[in-house]
This record gives sequence, structure tokens and C-alpha cells, in this order.
Amino acid sequence: MNLGIGSEKCFTVTPSVFQPEFFGVINLPHPNQAIYIGFGMASLLICYWRMLISIIVPTLNTADSLPVALHQLAHRADVELLIVDGGSTDRTVEVAQSFTPYVFQSRPNRAAQFNTGAQHATGDILFFMPADAFLLPGALEDLQQQIITHGAVAGAFDLTIDSSRRVDRLMAWLANRRARLWRSPAGDQGLFLWRQVFAVLGGFPEFPILEDGAVARQLRSVGRVVFLRTGLVTSRRRWKTHGIVSSLCLDWWVRFLYCLRIPPGVLRRIADGWLKPAVNADSTRQSTCVVVQSSRD
Repeated sequence: MNLGIGSEKCFTVTPSVFQPEFFGVINLPHPNQAIYIGFGMASLLICYWRMLISIIVPTLNTADSLPVALHQLAHRADVELLIVDGGSTDRTVEVAQSFTPYVFQSRPNRAAQFNTGAQHATGDILFFMPADAFLLPGALEDLQQQIITHGAVAGAFDLTIDSSRRVDRLMAWLANRRARLWRSPAGDQGLFLWRQVFAVLGGFPEFPILEDGAVARQLRSVGRVVFLRTGLVTSRRRWKTHGIVSSLCLDWWVRFLYCLRIPPGVLRRIADGWLKPAVNADSTRQSTCVVVQSSRD
């Protein structure tokens, strides 16, 4: 039986046991189903040389940050760039179409957007990249090398924030410790995995929150998940409204409750309740500024 991973379909699946130094074992979360993926040296060279990476970017009113994420990827021969918009009201779709013809529409749900992109992807590896992040030079080459040489089914980058503030670096370090300890990367870290593995898992569950945690839980029972220390940089602007400390503490608290089997719908309400005071406070400050400015005029 052939799994068909890689442009040359070089990963062969058989029910026999191979030598561990050449073959990685993937135990799928389905009854009596196990896949043994072979990593012969010649096959490794063929796959690495001709591998296609499908980069799927979910967007929603990200016209300002999108060019930073896409400008270095649009003309790469080894990249298939797919943008899935969730109903933006700004120029996001227009900006995306200037970088790639593969722009799709979906409802505003990150899991639904990821799944829509994956349905249209043809690459060997699916890379789910945040719209407010950008890749460093050599990151995709490192991604390919690490997922192959370590016999991994998936991986992610360590969280790196585009900031020199010590508190930002500390919170990123703590987030990375959590992700590595639990082998559970967050969506901000840019999850990547073999397209066939994604298909077997059934895609992202379309939860209102923590769809990345649900997939990570499945991947832990499937096989090895690798982490790359550098390569993906996330903009600090996404935490500007609520603050990085508050946002990451909320993320950890919600993930802990998810481990206790709290339904995602309840977790969404908890998250909204946590963030609502900050939004109201920000709106109040803006209204105060308007009043003060009006009184000056």
C-alpha cells in the first residue's frame, strides 16, 4: 500500500516492522490501524528536493499586516499560497489577490478557514500560518528538513514575538515551555503536517475556540511532533488591545479547562467574558479622549 506522501510517492506503507533508524512509526487514532512510514535515504533526497508546501493563511480585516506575511512567499516555486478570508470589510481580499490567485471565502471561523484552504491544497505539507506573522529566511527549508529527518508527522515553530520588551520575551518563553511539555503547539506557532495525516485526522474540528488544541491532542497519539526554535515571527500588535500577559494567561487557563473536557462553546463564553472588560475599558478611554478633544476645540 502506498500513502503517497511526497511528490514521488516515496513513503511506502506496509504492515511489517522496519528498522527504527530508517523508519518512523505512526499509530493512528483509529481501531487496529497503524501506518509504518519508511524513510530510505534515497527517498529522503527525492522528497526533500521536490517537496511542495501549501501555506494556508486565514484572514479577517488584516489588510495592513498581510503584505509583510506574503511578500517573500508569493514567487517561490516550492510554495502554494492559499488565502482564506472570513468576510473582511477592509481591503484584505484585494491585497491577498495581488499575491496569489488562490483566494477563497469562508465563514469567520479559523478552523473552517483552515479546512477550506486544506480542501484546495495540493502540497505535500500543509502549513497553517497566522496572517500577522512572517517567516525568516531559510525557515521553510528548515521545516522540510526537520519533519523528514526526525520522522515526524507534524511540527510547529517556537513562539517568537516581534518585540524587544523583556516581558514579551518572558511570556513567549513560558508559552514555548508549555507547548513543548504538552506537545501541543498553539495556532500562533504555525502548525505544519503531512497532507495525508491531516486527511486521516479529518481536518480541524470547527470549534469556536481551541481547534488547534483538539488537533494537537490527536497528533500526540499519532506520532512525533517537532518544534523549530526559530523561523516564524509574530507581530506584537495582535496583543495590543488586551496585553500579552493577559492574553497568554487566558490561553493557558482555557487550555487547562479544555483538558478537563469543558465544551468549546463554554470556553468561548469564558474567553469573551475575560476579554470584554478590556474592550469596554478601551472604548471608555477612546470616548474620554474624544470628549477632551471636543472640549479643547
